[in-house]
Amino acid sequence: MIGSISLGKSFYHCISYCMEDKRQLTEEEKISLSKSEGLQHCNRAEVLEYNKCFGNKYELAEQFNDVRKLSKRVEKPVLHMSLRLAPEETLTRQQFTEIGRALAKEFGVYENQYLTILHKDTRQQHIHLVANRVGYNGKAASTSNNFLKMDGLCRRLEKEYNLKEVLSARRFQSKEQRLIPRNDSRKEQLRNNIRKILEKVENYSDFDQQMKALGYTVLKGRGISFIDNKKVKIKGSEVGFSLATINKILHLKYQLKIRQANQKSTKNMRTDSETLHSVSASQSVLLQKLVRARYENSPVAAIEKELSGLLNQLLKPEYVEESINQELLQEAKKKKNRLKIRH
Repeated sequence: MIGSISLGKSFYHCISYCMEDKRQLTEEEKISLSKSEGLQHCNRAEVLEYNKCFGNKYELAEQFNDVRKLSKRVEKPVLHMSLRLAPEETLTRQQFTEIGRALAKEFGVYENQYLTILHKDTRQQHIHLVANRVGYNGKAASTSNNFLKMDGLCRRLEKEYNLKEVLSARRFQSKEQRLIPRNDSRKEQLRNNIRKILEKVENYSDFDQQMKALGYTVLKGRGISFIDNKKVKIKGSEVGFSLATINKILHLKYQLKIRQANQKSTKNMRTDSETLHSVSASQSVLLQKLVRARYENSPVAAIEKELSGLLNQLLKPEYVEESINQELLQEAKKKKNRLKIRH
């Protein structure tokens, strides 16, 4: 189970998004997609529960806004949360309703206005909860440790409803958990794509074009990042291919090409190889050793070996980085902030 949480200012826009179909789809497209995918793109949203509110999106937004006026200090009264199940997992409407209540309790809005909405247009079942942070007493629900709360709630709900257990975000894990290797198929795919293209191209321009041909948006600055077709951004350094590493590989390949073109010994090696067919067996063995020794001691072989070693090193299984002592890190940040204040 994966949860998300965000704050906002407009109840109307948030409620509209959750209660309506996707605006970018025409009625014909929704009908066609529903038939082909077996999903419900028409009337995709079902309200599972109204808590201290009722009506359509206009009435709901007006009711929420009336209560938000009880606190003038709250700039972002909209609390929008969602919970998504893993593929092929399903829960009943009643179970999702119970989960919505658990969400509201966890984030301190159980006594406030909120509505729980089930979306039916994706293969992964998911619900949205829109809540008013401002209660009838004029007090606003706290937003501190929101992501930690969401992470803890997801792990508890997975056990309660026998759902697939997901590893928590690294910053919420214990030191022991951080040592467990994580299999990220998205990063693995990016790493393999970068490697295959680097094996074929010899300059950055060709590399950039071929990555874009695979559907990636390439962002190059002081470092390099890639955005896939799902709008997920991944730094090159996260998959072992920082901008410096990519440039080094391309530079090595360029050097290799130049040396192969100008290396006179390469021509001599080829000539020696051609003569192997016209000499005796014993002479052939000696010539083979001579050719191999000459090649292994050549600048071309040295560059090929360095390039091959670098690629092989980069393609080793990725393990979790060494866990950082968070207490020392926090202390370092405090010292840095104190120095800034003094100056």
